[in-house]
Amino acid sequence: MLLREYRIVLPVTLEEYKVGQLWNVMETSRNVTGGGQGVEILQNEAFRNTPLVGDKFANGQFTYKIYHLDSKVPWWLRQLLPSGATKLHEQAWNAFPYCRTIITNPDYMEENFLIKVETMHLVDRGTTENAHNLSEEDLSIRRIIVIDIANDPFTKKLIPTLYGLQPLFVAAYNGRKIVFIKDKPEYDPRIYKSVKTGRGPLCNEWFNTCVPYICCYKLVTVQFKWWGFQSRAERFIQQQYSSLFRLFHRQLFCTIDKWCDMTIEDIRAMELQAKTDLNEVSSKLGILRRLNGYVPVAIFKKRLI
Repeated sequence: MLLREYRIVLPVTLEEYKVGQLWNVMETSRNVTGGGQGVEILQNEAFRNTPLVGDKFANGQFTYKIYHLDSKVPWWLRQLLPSGATKLHEQAWNAFPYCRTIITNPDYMEENFLIKVETMHLVDRGTTENAHNLSEEDLSIRRIIVIDIANDPFTKKLIPTLYGLQPLFVAAYNGRKIVFIKDKPEYDPRIYKSVKTGRGPLCNEWFNTCVPYICCYKLVTVQFKWWGFQSRAERFIQQQYSSLFRLFHRQLFCTIDKWCDMTIEDIRAMELQAKTDLNEVSSKLGILRRLNGYVPVAIFKKRLI
């Protein structure tokens, strides 16, 4: 088991981040399903009186999604894999400022596969040493990784991503080749300036001087019990999360003008419509997969909304 804590400072307020995170995740889910990949939303509802940490964070929003990954797998490999092997279940509790996401593969790897992402959002610059109140044992194996959305190297090569482990940036499989994505020029905090907020560009030691500011403390636990592959798989998954967090938060900052005027009520209304649209497209994708063996990427290029 590998335990990593990612610290990400951002020039936003807690309330802004709460909206911006939801908006960007929803936008990406739309784009992913529209590119030939299924995201099935089973539940998206409020939960109450269910403390997540001790007696804290008892109220929030619960979502349950299933990611259908078979269109990401070459046809010859699909013939070898049993039913359920390419289906990931994601349960997420958003009790902001604390969030928890658990990803499993109950139809195949069962208890041998687990990814848990716990996030604490605090108004500081990444200086809280034990934001998740870890035990001494966990602290001894925790590794801290600081992500700087402006100064960290930008990816010039294509990055293979593990879709489903975090619904952010994803490779699309069209039956013949896999298409990967990389950093996009329009999501460069070093040159982006927000018209509505006046923030940016982010230069030099921006994280020490920016106002407002918060830090996302993301604790990622990975368990992949498969003889001969465990260490390699767990390291690879953690590496992917590092890239995904960096890409996602660059996008979040550089799209701030699109969502900064929205409220949580606006987001919830959009989520209800997105659930219907995504499930409709996922259903169509399932039919096409059964008929053709794979889904051409071009079929659902059109935006849902």
